[in-house]
Amino acid sequence: MTPVLVTGLPRSGTSWTGKMLAASGELVYVNEPLNPEHPPGHSPGVLNATVTHRFQYICPDNEDSWLPAFASTVALRYGFLAELRRNRSPYDLARMVRYGASFTLGRLGGRRALLDDPFALFSAGWFAERLGCRVIILLRDPVSFVGSWQRLGWTVYFHELLEQPLLVRDHPHLSALRLLVGSQDRLAKAVALWRAARTTAISLAARCPGVLLADYEHLAADPRAGFRRLYEWSDLTWSARAEERVMRACTATTDGTGRTGRTGGFAWSGLSRTAYQPMDSRRALATAATRLSPEEIHRVRELAFAPE
Repeated sequence: MTPVLVTGLPRSGTSWTGKMLAASGELVYVNEPLNPEHPPGHSPGVLNATVTHRFQYICPDNEDSWLPAFASTVALRYGFLAELRRNRSPYDLARMVRYGASFTLGRLGGRRALLDDPFALFSAGWFAERLGCRVIILLRDPVSFVGSWQRLGWTVYFHELLEQPLLVRDHPHLSALRLLVGSQDRLAKAVALWRAARTTAISLAARCPGVLLADYEHLAADPRAGFRRLYEWSDLTWSARAEERVMRACTATTDGTGRTGRTGGFAWSGLSRTAYQPMDSRRALATAATRLSPEEIHRVRELAFAPE
């Protein structure tokens, strides 16, 4: 039973892509087990291991606790007792019931695990080689990526990457991020993270046959062809039903106020705090370009594609 991992930086379309793959009916969707915030992270029923950093790095040198934990996750064995020992709020209990039932029914029904986790990006090779995952890494245009982060007021704290010696050892290009530690220039830091992620993704795809790169903009512009390719890569059935659900979800209309209209498509459901919503994926591409000024766009492109 080959699991699937969808990863890439946050705001690169991993939730959208994961939900479109889940439209096949052949996968059990698992949301961000490596997220260091609770929820969705720190859920030992889903992943019985302690996440200490964003972009937690996992490799053969530190896998002793991670390998058995993730082996249980991708086998869809939910840890009810471990979850109850840590999380007992009404929300947590409701989430436990949902995930516990989803894992159990999925395992009995012969479904596979689908991990949607942007925080697994730098560990994607380990997931492919040690867990046998079919890995999809989403790459997004730097302007739309930075614009999304700027709109949300997000920034990145590079010490969380640089404090992991094994991560810097295996991805030495991350050392360049030290120049921006403590910087208040959120745009420059977002671009630097994008460059580091792109370098990592290209390197992993070149050396690891279990890793596939997927372009967010190409998926959004032509979801039918793009997701059919991802279905084939993930060994999923591109059925008429799956195609209909994907296309309805990717061509959702709006009601004139900017809110998504109900088209009967494949919408987000469940208890996760990170969410994909139905959208017109082609319109979303045009919207992304309006989030930065012309001067900011020029600066992003200069920084993103400057010589190494």
